[in-house]
Amino acid sequence: MKSGITSLVLAGLLASAGFATFAQTAPQEAARQPAAGASSAGHHHGHMGMGKHGKMDPAKRDAMVAKRQAELKTKLKITAEQEGAWTSFTTAMKPSARKDHQRADRAELDKLTTPERIDKMRALRTQHMADRTAAMDKRADATKVFYAALNAEQRKVFDAEHARMGRRHGGHHGARHGG
Repeated sequence: MKSGITSLVLAGLLASAGFATFAQTAPQEAARQPAAGASSAGHHHGHMGMGKHGKMDPAKRDAMVAKRQAELKTKLKITAEQEGAWTSFTTAMKPSARKDHQRADRAELDKLTTPERIDKMRALRTQHMADRTAAMDKRADATKVFYAALNAEQRKVFDAEHARMGRRHGGHHGARHGG
């Protein structure tokens, strides 16, 4: 009976360690996703422009974003009166100054008990997700304001381009995963 309990305790500790590892690496994976408005051609074609750890070279990413925005501006035929709305929109689409989310200090984690470590990782994950949600909300609001400044023909073009962008940025995942 004692070895059965020992096995259960050991299995629980290993599972906790696995969850803690997942909690640390999952946000890093999310941070590797392309920024909104960036083309993900590299994502589907051998990670062109990707660095050693799957991160795109910031200069290449910025160049791709600028090219995509210039193409969109041309397709939309932005007028002089709409230039302010366009500038506000493209500014809001830029990723904020890259500040990696706070990572747990390994030495600090080692001093904590398992429940404390779980709570610490949960708090860091919650903050990271809140930051991401705020950034997505900011972009969504800016898109709605810009869309309101477009005429009917421009809205049709924007709708078509935005739908196309959604397919490039993972819109196909739902079909593959049954959703």
